Amino acid sequence: MRAQDEAEIVACIPSLRRYARGLMSDPDRADDLVQDTLERAWSRFSMWQKHSELRAWMFGIMHNQFIDRIRAQRSRPEDSVGDDLPEMPQRPQQADALEIRDLDRLLQRLPPEQREVLLLVSVEELSYQEVATVVGVPIGTVMSRLSRARARLRDEIAASGSSPDKVTVASHKIQRVK
Repeated sequence: MRAQDEAEIVACIPSLRRYARGLMSDPDRADDLVQDTLERAWSRFSMWQKHSELRAWMFGIMHNQFIDRIRAQRSRPEDSVGDDLPEMPQRPQQADALEIRDLDRLLQRLPPEQREVLLLVSVEELSYQEVATVVGVPIGTVMSRLSRARARLRDEIAASGSSPDKVTVASHKIQRVK
């Protein structure tokens, strides 16, 4: 592997960590997901087709790793992530950090296929076509999942008792169109 290829993989780590933390509620499990993704990418680097974007390929590997973990969890329902989430987010005194925590909990309530599409488009700023390639579904399915995720997240924010202004601001942030 060339030094330039190694540098490109290393440059993807911050985006991979951000995406993994959005997918997983536990930072340690998110870091494990990143580690598994990097190991798989490194060991299968010869399978990467140079004409495609490396970043999208890495997100594809992470997607597959994440789906494998979800399937494994289904056989162990007592380890479910959603069981530990509180019913209502608590209103904080230190608003910024706690609002982020609340948003993360709301994101964790989304179905995994909606959450990953929302994070790839809104946070990682991938195009719909790139997301379709990463997730392995048609672009129309990406758009549908994204629409449902945005609507559900908007409803959850509104139901949490946030002021209408905060719901409007949050809606605009997740409404980015590619």
